[in-house]
Amino acid sequence: MHPNLVLITVDQMRRDCMGAAGHPYVETPNLDAMCARGHRFLHACSATPSCIPARAALLTGLGQRAHRRVGYQDGVTWDYAHTLPGELTRAGYQTQCIGKMHVAPARNRCGFENVILHDGYLHYERNVRRPGADSYEGTDDYLHWLRKRLPGADLSDSGLECNSWVSRPWPYAEELHPTNWCASETIDFLRRRDPTRPFFLHTSFVRPHSPLDPPAYYMDLYLRKEIPLPPVGDWADVSDWEKNGMMTDCNWGIIPPDALRRARAAYYGLITHIDHQIGRILQAFGEYGLMDNTIFLFTSDHGDMLGDHNLFRKALPYEGSVGIPMVLFDPANLLGISRGRTYSAVTELRDVMPTMLELAGAEIPSEVEGKSLLGALKGGVLREYLHGEHELGDHSTQFIVTERDKYIWYSKSGREQYFNLERDPEERRNRIGESDCQGRVNELRKQLIAELSGREEGYTDGSSLIPGRTPVCLLGKS
Repeated sequence: MHPNLVLITVDQMRRDCMGAAGHPYVETPNLDAMCARGHRFLHACSATPSCIPARAALLTGLGQRAHRRVGYQDGVTWDYAHTLPGELTRAGYQTQCIGKMHVAPARNRCGFENVILHDGYLHYERNVRRPGADSYEGTDDYLHWLRKRLPGADLSDSGLECNSWVSRPWPYAEELHPTNWCASETIDFLRRRDPTRPFFLHTSFVRPHSPLDPPAYYMDLYLRKEIPLPPVGDWADVSDWEKNGMMTDCNWGIIPPDALRRARAAYYGLITHIDHQIGRILQAFGEYGLMDNTIFLFTSDHGDMLGDHNLFRKALPYEGSVGIPMVLFDPANLLGISRGRTYSAVTELRDVMPTMLELAGAEIPSEVEGKSLLGALKGGVLREYLHGEHELGDHSTQFIVTERDKYIWYSKSGREQYFNLERDPEERRNRIGESDCQGRVNELRKQLIAELSGREEGYTDGSSLIPGRTPVCLLGKS
């Protein structure tokens, strides 16, 4: 029988926030164990770092030009011909998603045989003028489960906004937290699965995306630590003359240092909480005798700036936002490849679909643009660079990232940045104007021009970049 496949995703987790990645504070014992018996990718990225476009790449194996989502826009129907769960269903797998999908319409299964849904607090679904079929009242399975145990409970009871840097402990019992619910539903799937078929299970946690509300134990764990303030580059805005930092859901600004330390403590607490619940899941797989024939892949849709350079949330081209964890865990060494290794290949969410299909022995649709991670495990080079972007109004960006450096172009203003990631992984020094970098900057700029050639926005004439063009959120909308 083909191996069972488990895709564990989290929402908005930075690549550096694992013990195995060398983080000095974050405790992730179960993820670290998965790295020790698996394969960790050092340069995994989200090419369009916000929830919807990132998940489009994950489920379709397409880059953003092909899946068309280059910004965040709710309510656009997902109608792709080929999806990861759809192809695995056709290949005979039992396919199940538990947790966040963030697709349209909300109950669109995108090829899964079954979905138990919790998208978290989404402004689009919470709009009381929204028709019932798209409202959280009719779509969110976790909320129905919670209200059976706490009549009248709601996702907003803590008073925290879903993109806020404000933090506080979860107000209810730990077992009622959506992270615990997601793990419990995953474990219950093992009881209810069809034993005659291999399965593809997507466990999709909503955290550590804000609200920053870990159970009290996990909040206290990090409040006791001396967490430093984040790095601030020589290029960062340190004035905040518009007082953006007073907005609790800001993308940039200066917030009080104590509030920032609490936000970081809560974020780290959410990650450790998820890690412990992953431990529950792995233990249950052992109890069901499934570890010998299951391969796991762990990743995130994008990261979180978390105050780096006075920036917050995602959709930005910097490492906190773009860099994501990616770990292939093969507990029984079904692949027969030496484990506990790290790989420098530039990987991206579009690589998940061909990886899973190759593991399943299923045909990979010809239009899939991602590359199987198994190629990197065997010493191959997946890509020389990755082109990324995100529509964000006047702050819209395009970027080229490699294993060693990054070039960024702000398409409205024409502003450029260049970072040597080998020497400066925190992106503290913008070297765009330094003479010894100009040759390399020219190379990366030419790569970006080639990637943008023919785009409807008119970003290039084929020889130079043209600033000031109006960015779009969805390609081909007209």
